[in-house]
Amino acid sequence: MSSGRATDPQRTGPTEKCGVVGVSLEEREAALPTYYALYALQHRGQESAGIVSHDGFQQHEHVGMGLVGEAFTETDIDTLHGSSGVGHVRYPTAGSVDKSNAQPFTVSFEAGSLALSHNGNLVNTTALRSKLAEKGHAFSSDGDTEVIAHDLARNLLESDLVRAVKATMERLHGSYALTVMHDDTVMGIRDPEGNRPLIIGRIDGGNVIASESAAIDTLGGEVVRDVKPGELVVLAEDGSGFDAYQLLSPDRTANCFFEYVYFARPDSVIDGELVYETRRELGRKLWEEAGVETDVVMPVPDSGRAYASGYQEAAEDVEFAEGLMKNRYVGRTFIMPTQEARERAVRLKLNPIRSTVEDRSVTLIDDSIVRGTTSRQLVDLLRDAGAESVHVRIGAPPITAPCYMGIDMADRDELIAAENDAEGVESAIGADSLAYLSPEAVASAIGTEQSDLCMGCVTGDYPYDIEGETTDRDVTTPVLDR
Repeated sequence: MSSGRATDPQRTGPTEKCGVVGVSLEEREAALPTYYALYALQHRGQESAGIVSHDGFQQHEHVGMGLVGEAFTETDIDTLHGSSGVGHVRYPTAGSVDKSNAQPFTVSFEAGSLALSHNGNLVNTTALRSKLAEKGHAFSSDGDTEVIAHDLARNLLESDLVRAVKATMERLHGSYALTVMHDDTVMGIRDPEGNRPLIIGRIDGGNVIASESAAIDTLGGEVVRDVKPGELVVLAEDGSGFDAYQLLSPDRTANCFFEYVYFARPDSVIDGELVYETRRELGRKLWEEAGVETDVVMPVPDSGRAYASGYQEAAEDVEFAEGLMKNRYVGRTFIMPTQEARERAVRLKLNPIRSTVEDRSVTLIDDSIVRGTTSRQLVDLLRDAGAESVHVRIGAPPITAPCYMGIDMADRDELIAAENDAEGVESAIGADSLAYLSPEAVASAIGTEQSDLCMGCVTGDYPYDIEGETTDRDVTTPVLDR
């Protein structure tokens, strides 16, 4: 598997995964609703965006690099005819950063046309690609989505839609939430472990499938339910409803806990849980496990805000205040010609509110520490503003291992907690104290068993068979015998 990890020096925390959308309407064009839904999922991927529509006779597609607003013009949307469509925003965790890997990925074959949008990462891409190449399949990209498309196309030549999808799912090993369009039929597919979220919604004149409920809200729709792990959902072409098929049924799920901690929008609902309230509960549990008496509690904007709110609520008698002001007009591409400039880049993005911190003890709350660079800079920033002491509290366990399922989490040698215990990290970032939240508290806040979460980046044990890594369960790897 190609890691495709980016080297942008400002990406000091986990970077985006991907966002997928599928829309099927009765009469009106699907392109514009798909475009709006992608805007709602922009936080999940900022490298490329694309939409493929189908008018009942042929596909129409447009993909471009950059943000959704950069990748599309009004003219582009006007050329995407048809009442069915799939869309994608991408951050590359497998495959290179170029237009050949932008999605949706399309393929035309004897049984029709396919367009696929994929969130997640397969861990058996190389083996599956080799088997398909032996059968004469030629590949134009180095991503895993094309491998899924070729396998599904091959199975569609031999079987009906449901059987073909099941045959492909039985050959995939890893994480995937897919929106797929076969001719003008739109479907959603979620891997058997449910690692990535996928939501069904009802909108005016039809139905939508998306990575997060926020996309459905943006379209003025109503959430119907989550796609179940191992389920295929097929949207009716007339927009009337959908059919569901439980194709694979795992003994345990492996929901990515980082969706709740970091990635999903706070206003999204995943597997029945409002992300914002889950983060507030994580903050409350953080106080229960590691509360420290200080003059003021403040979040790292914007990622720590919900945690700090819950933490302060549990603490009761401590002030909640915004102590860091974010410059929202600084992107991730401003010029940093020297190492010193890169190390001080945080000051371009965040400025302390001196009256909040001067001569006061401060609790600074964030969702995670990955490399530690930003945390160290923030502690220095608060001390320079006159803070008497700075105590750091993190609403997640320490990140000690990489992610192979679609998050650019960094390699072990870049993870500050991989080689340092809490005291070591505390010293490295210059805090007066540091505490993380326990894995048990995370599972409790989400409302599930820890055994049904993927916490590989915390424990080093994964729900999939990954070369050189250990598993957290009995794993059966697909046998690719055909």
